[in-house]
Amino acid sequence: MAENTKESLIVASKVKAYIKSKDMMTSSEALQAISDNLYATLDSAIARATANRRSTVKAQDL
Repeated sequence: MAENTKESLIVASKVKAYIKSKDMMTSSEALQAISDNLYATLDSAIARATANRRSTVKAQDL
């Protein structure tokens, strides 16, 4: 999947509300960066589960 065609994995309104609850504002680039970070985290967890011969991603993989 190409970098520019990845679907967002986050609920933007929930992320914005959480950041706002901390008296902060959300930049226009932040949501895509958060989603990209989540993709990287999930890819790493999938690799760890695969290395451990599992097809289930567990909390310990994160």
